[in-house]
Amino acid sequence: MANDDPVKRRLSAEARQEEIVRVAVELAASRGVDAVTTQKMADALGLTQGAIFRHFPTKDDIWVAVIGWVRGQLLPLLEKAASQGDNPIDALERMFFAHIAFIAEHPGIPRLVFSDELRNKTPQLNQLLQEMLTGYEAKIATLLCAAKDAGLARRDLDEQSAATLFLGMIQGLVLQSSIFSGTRTLEEQAHKVFPVYLNGVWRSDWPSV
Repeated sequence: MANDDPVKRRLSAEARQEEIVRVAVELAASRGVDAVTTQKMADALGLTQGAIFRHFPTKDDIWVAVIGWVRGQLLPLLEKAASQGDNPIDALERMFFAHIAFIAEHPGIPRLVFSDELRNKTPQLNQLLQEMLTGYEAKIATLLCAAKDAGLARRDLDEQSAATLFLGMIQGLVLQSSIFSGTRTLEEQAHKVFPVYLNGVWRSDWPSV
């Protein structure tokens, strides 16, 4: 049997947990969050359902771990992208497309983040999402404030509202990509939309983007 594979038995607890988290994300992408069960996770990994529960007492614990994994993967990726920017606006653009690329690579994640059922049923998951989004918004607002100080953005820009719009833009693109699957790709639409956003924050006397 697949679960007798010695390679699988040699995995550390931490490695096994990450493996379970990753397969949960993959199944959410292909089947939808509601259709993902611990048995399907076990089948995909060649394990018993009991082996899944040895690492996560409940399925909700798996989803909480998934959000923790997303935060651990996404936030450092965004920080790295921003650090490579030549100026605050360039950093903002790099963050945006790094986030889009991350979603394109892990299409199951938006289904988890936008699942009202999961968030309402699991307060810890909702709290983790709030903390992650709050920190993300603060990072964007800081970049926009720096852009204003550098003369790259409108002096009357409300950076907090612009940060909220930044995240809402990603959410909208993800939703459209899901609805128009196959006709509107996430990356293609992102490249069309982001210049429009920049024109909203750019100095009126700055060259058009």
